[in-house]
Amino acid sequence: MRRREFLRNGTVAAGTALAAGILGQSGGAAGADELGGHSSNPARLPRRPYGRTGERLSIIGFGGIVVSGVEQEHADRVVAEAVEKGVNYFDVAPTYGDAEIKLGPALEPFRKGVFLACKTTQRTKEGAAAELKESLRRLRTDHLDLYQLHAITDVQKDVDAAFGQGGAMEVFLEAKKQGQVRHLGFSAHSEEAALAAMERYDFDSILFPVNFATFCEGGFGPRVIEAARSKGVAILALKAMARQRWPEGDPMRQQYPKCWYQPLTDRREAGLGLYFTLSQPVTAAIPPGDESLFQMALDLAMGFRPVSDEEKENLRRMARSLKPVFTQSSPQT
Repeated sequence: MRRREFLRNGTVAAGTALAAGILGQSGGAAGADELGGHSSNPARLPRRPYGRTGERLSIIGFGGIVVSGVEQEHADRVVAEAVEKGVNYFDVAPTYGDAEIKLGPALEPFRKGVFLACKTTQRTKEGAAAELKESLRRLRTDHLDLYQLHAITDVQKDVDAAFGQGGAMEVFLEAKKQGQVRHLGFSAHSEEAALAAMERYDFDSILFPVNFATFCEGGFGPRVIEAARSKGVAILALKAMARQRWPEGDPMRQQYPKCWYQPLTDRREAGLGLYFTLSQPVTAAIPPGDESLFQMALDLAMGFRPVSDEEKENLRRMARSLKPVFTQSSPQT
């Protein structure tokens, strides 16, 4: 397994890719789509390689927040239906309410056949060790397929802290050595933090916003994708179906309490947004935590095709009227 010096200093040089250039890649990952052994059943999601690991993940991931706050019976049904449709990538975190508690029992019958990812916002060795132990207990498993530093935003407070003496990365490396986790990654809403983390360690994957509006109007994302590709780091996408920041007083916000941004709810627009993200060199996209939007994403992804030139232009026009969730100059929290 490729591994760089653990405490290597320095930050990665900014990627040279421009948003327009990556936007023009019509299906950089589409050629890698596979049906994961289910080619005779067109109702199952395609799968793509998870970096260089040999794993293949469904192009739509199941965000654990979908089952947060629901009855266990309902969680069991939603998870079982997702697995039946070909979802094999599940992602959860302790910060998602009671999602771990609900997802553990729901996934138990399928655990051997799915790729389970979890995260921690803890940056110290002590805190990360305790949270990992609790996550394993709640999820009813003896190992995680992917463990991630969650929501790294500030280089000093998050990246430096996690990689410093007595930091969370000590737990990550020991857990991998002991077989408690198989792959290591991180999630980020900050380009600078993401680039710094990839320079410190050869992570297996990055979970990062890949969204048409942040690309076109925010200039946010292309250089992180370029850096990840150059290092062979798998890209897992967030915010594929984000429209923009919630407008002040938007009554729709009450309808989608699990979305901290305004989602794409129109089926045509949601399809364009999702297909844009899946046309980038990503392994999979995790839809919003609202169950109805997750189900829409599943349905749309069954018929995925790379966005056309005309659709790219439509997305650019739509983005001009929006306030992207992230921009290069905005606070990235």
